[in-house]
Amino acid sequence: MTLNLPDVQDVAEARRVLGPVAIRTPVLTSEALDRATGGRIFLKCETLQHTGAFKFRGAYNCLSRLDSATYPDGVVAYSTGNHGLAVSRVGQMLDIAVRIVMPRDAPAVKIARARAFGAEVILYDRHSQTREAIAARISARARVAVVPPGDNPHIIAGQATVVTEALEDIGAKRVEAVWVPCGGGGLAAGSCLAVQAAGSSAAVWGVEPEGFDDTRRSLASGRRETNLALNGSICDALLAPTPAELPFAINGPHLAGAVSVSDAQVLAAIRFAFEELRLVVEPGGAVALARALARPEDFRDRTSLIVLSGGNIDKALFEAAMRTDPDGEGAISQPIFL
Repeated sequence: MTLNLPDVQDVAEARRVLGPVAIRTPVLTSEALDRATGGRIFLKCETLQHTGAFKFRGAYNCLSRLDSATYPDGVVAYSTGNHGLAVSRVGQMLDIAVRIVMPRDAPAVKIARARAFGAEVILYDRHSQTREAIAARISARARVAVVPPGDNPHIIAGQATVVTEALEDIGAKRVEAVWVPCGGGGLAAGSCLAVQAAGSSAAVWGVEPEGFDDTRRSLASGRRETNLALNGSICDALLAPTPAELPFAINGPHLAGAVSVSDAQVLAAIRFAFEELRLVVEPGGAVALARALARPEDFRDRTSLIVLSGGNIDKALFEAAMRTDPDGEGAISQPIFL
């Protein structure tokens, strides 16, 4: 089967579409982080994007092209949270009816915000139901377009603009490695396209939650592997059961590799981001930063771009991160303040 893969021209078109609506989020540096890693680190702050995550980019690039005559009943999307939030907000902006299929154990803040944007939220049990089947049943009854979080070329091209912007701001030739959170793989795939489009030789690395390393195992085997568990990590945004098909077709030959971090390391990174950068980062959005703090040797003596992909964290979990021991696993030995 021939897959409809996006290319660098699709990324350029996504830049044009998103230019008037997406926030060009800042790239920050931290002397504390540079000292902790022995490298030069740039942080792309998608925590400050519309709906608090990079997913807005792909959602808008996709929904803005919707043929309302073909899909008069709008769209149905499935998501652990941030994709659903983004589709809900874009639907509100473009007057498109939105249904979102979300797991019952998704963070309450994400469920509430999707509803606040006007979406109909359909909750399901991860252990006894599949989101794809629910979306398929809805699309069989109504004239809706199914908008998955990764398996759509316009979604991937939209996500690519995160790294495209950052490379423009930093200088594409300066960046030696790009580190991005990895669940279904759409952001990683978009990042690979962005690096190609910029003429950069930077290696793109995906970072996954410990125990949910389906991308790492898939890269090793050459086929899409499945996680044994459906939940069990605080990184709710990254708990895809398997790499999405289109992203893996790009990531397979182009991703430098995938590594993982523990929940404890992620909590330490959330605390670091708040104390050093005054940024609120959700667990799934903090995994690449967690890798830098936990394994500084990966970043030593090189210039790296880290994507902080989202900031939608429940209050209780954020408070728990603030209570973590700064001397614990994954944290630098002493808090360093700018």
